[in-house]
Amino acid sequence: MNFTGIFFALFTVVTIGLGFVWVIKLEYYVGSHVAKAVAVLGILVVVVSLFMPSFTLSAIVGIIGGTIVWGATELPDQEERVAEGMFPANPRKQARKQLKEGEG
Repeated sequence: MNFTGIFFALFTVVTIGLGFVWVIKLEYYVGSHVAKAVAVLGILVVVVSLFMPSFTLSAIVGIIGGTIVWGATELPDQEERVAEGMFPANPRKQARKQLKEGEG
């Protein structure tokens, strides 16, 4: 029996699940303005996966890179979910935003 497919399926599910967590945390602490930089990082990880010495390692790195790219596209949506009250807003970010608006 070959369990490779099951392994990669489970790995993908876990990676996507962890992706939800880091998207929520990154938006909370940093904000969604870093989405483009995160997408570039994900693309770089995918490119690195092309040069891995084995199929398994290449697939693992590629799945992680793809998850990072997907998470980058979710950051602006997460900001909207926070604005709608579905997730808590970071009060420190709100205070900084109000300070900046007051300066201009």
